[in-house]
Amino acid sequence: MSISAATAVGSKVTSASAIVADAVSGSHVLKIEGYSLTKGLGNGEVIKSSVFDVAGHRWLMEYYPNGYGSDNSGWISFYLNLEHPVATNVKASCKFSILNKMYIEKKTLEESTYLNEDSFSVRCDIVACKQFRAENTTQFVTVPPSDMIQHIGSLLSSGTEADVVFLVGEETIAAHRLVLGARSPVFMAELLGPMKDKHTNQIQIEDIEPGVFKAMLHYIYTDSLPEMDKDDVSAMAQHLLVAADRYGLQRLKLICEDRLCNFISTGTVAITLALAEQHGCKGLKAACFKFLKSPGNLKNIMDSDGFQHLTSCCPSLLSELLANVAP
Repeated sequence: MSISAATAVGSKVTSASAIVADAVSGSHVLKIEGYSLTKGLGNGEVIKSSVFDVAGHRWLMEYYPNGYGSDNSGWISFYLNLEHPVATNVKASCKFSILNKMYIEKKTLEESTYLNEDSFSVRCDIVACKQFRAENTTQFVTVPPSDMIQHIGSLLSSGTEADVVFLVGEETIAAHRLVLGARSPVFMAELLGPMKDKHTNQIQIEDIEPGVFKAMLHYIYTDSLPEMDKDDVSAMAQHLLVAADRYGLQRLKLICEDRLCNFISTGTVAITLALAEQHGCKGLKAACFKFLKSPGNLKNIMDSDGFQHLTSCCPSLLSELLANVAP
């Protein structure tokens, strides 16, 4: 900051300057489909949106169907959070657009025209300051965001200098040993460790569908999941969780676990609980137990094929289930 104007008044000198905040605005629309299914979540229980970018930062919206805390139970709450809280230099303001409130009384929403076919949408408008600077400061260099992920991702899509080929079902998928080994301890051992097969560059993959394997490789190269149809999200998350556990991709496993917490219903809870038990997903298992504590949910699934599968593949889980769910 520097003096931009100065005036002598008698023996007194006055000066003036300005500080300019560089701001970028953006918005994100979160659609709540199946609102009635989310009402069963307890006070303080949250459903998170997908991550989105504004002003070079990654954000997410949090939806509390029954309020954030005991003081607002019976209300709907929305919050905006940075995905990386360590980014302390960002200043932002936001506005949620539905009834122009961040807190919405459930009764008001349910009686309004905003709820249509058990769905409603919330728009979050964000104005974020990228930096503060003095008005007369000249910026000679602008440093763009890192594009390392895009460059590494292009290696997978182009196949440039690929040195290993996976045979997955009827498809062949080319990749790079160093990238896979750097990201996965299992790939490190299989492709670069002392037990690697030095005589072949082709590896047969069993028990993983090509689409799931490709999605896992996309994550390995880009640290993100590919775009997918909303109808496929739950099934893909189940298969990716299994693959992530198999190849030691802990963050991907947690991403899938978090997504599956948002798809628990009477039709999925038994299979999801079995998956959580088999792959050591404590958070997902706790979410299933919480769902089954709601009146009637356990009784509704006990005659289903999914529950029969659960009892046959995870018989030791039944006593824990009863201990956590029984009144």
